[in-house]
Amino acid sequence: MEILPITGLVAILVIVLAGPFLARRIEQNLEIFLFACGVAALTIAGFVSIEGVPTGWSAGIVLDALTAPVLIGRVFGVPIGIVQIVLLVGLLIYLGHRILERVIQRVADTVSPGAISFLLVVGLGLLSSVISAILAAILLIEILCALPLPKEPKIRLAVVACFAIGLGAALTPLGEPLSTIAVSKLSGPPYAAGFDFLARTLGIYILPGILAFGLLAVCLVRGPETREGGPVFCKVERGTPGEVALRAARVYLFIMALVFLGEGFKPLILQFVAGIPADGLFWVNMVSAVLDNATLTAAEIGPYLSALQIRAALMGLLIAGWMLIPGNIPNIIAAGKLGITSRVWGRVGVPVGLAAMLVYFTVIFFLGI
Repeated sequence: MEILPITGLVAILVIVLAGPFLARRIEQNLEIFLFACGVAALTIAGFVSIEGVPTGWSAGIVLDALTAPVLIGRVFGVPIGIVQIVLLVGLLIYLGHRILERVIQRVADTVSPGAISFLLVVGLGLLSSVISAILAAILLIEILCALPLPKEPKIRLAVVACFAIGLGAALTPLGEPLSTIAVSKLSGPPYAAGFDFLARTLGIYILPGILAFGLLAVCLVRGPETREGGPVFCKVERGTPGEVALRAARVYLFIMALVFLGEGFKPLILQFVAGIPADGLFWVNMVSAVLDNATLTAAEIGPYLSALQIRAALMGLLIAGWMLIPGNIPNIIAAGKLGITSRVWGRVGVPVGLAAMLVYFTVIFFLGI
């Protein structure tokens, strides 16, 4: 392979990893930043020659980038995508958030913060497989904003809940793009993946994990700061319907950028990832902390991988994808509504994610489950 283009792709990868942490302006305009990096990576990839594999720009890639944000699947013949969900649910919450706040505040008056935290994390973790991770994350933030908790416990609860939502969303193809893409790419022989494929393959890891995150949430909302200062509510600007539409447009651009990045980094992935054994693939996929795990799934997962490689790759992607804000759209939604910076999210997400990866690595490779 050509040294100069590969060096360029590695440089862009480093920029993508470090940029949001080094400059606040990049963090505030993450969609534009990733879009520019994706365009650059895809252009450079066109100078890399891999036998039998197209690289660089093509009409198919552009079409995928244009349709991926708005076409995950169809319900009764109607196209369903993340952008439609963000737009529709955003408008529904804009219209009904006051009712939701009153209900949550009444519950908070009678149920302890620990019990609410457990039910919130586990409930949304399981529900995300049906209503999507995007909708689950939006509901999470609306509920958090109505809970009488100070800022710090809310931040910890938000990050841990996002881990549970990410795990639960992978149980069905309806949950998130990662699960949709994985089932699609494995639908042929030898796996013949159907609607229940991921539940059968990953359910033994995901369901206990959701419960564990629920218990962790109980521990994280305990402490003196939970009780000091009385009720503290989020002050979140929900914006006008026009701003809800703008948020959906930013999500559209974000997903387009991730498609370009995934295709642009294809030469690196094909040359250096496909031959990695399952245990190594598990840790390599920590890169999904800053690159969308659905995009990495599209580049990595395929029928040429063994069952163990598939389990390891998907679990690595699922856990690491929630460690930092850029790893998933729900992270961005949650961080944006609560005003959580990358550094603050990382202080909770990185140690929790690393601990979870160590546990799953032990379960999968040492216990052989």
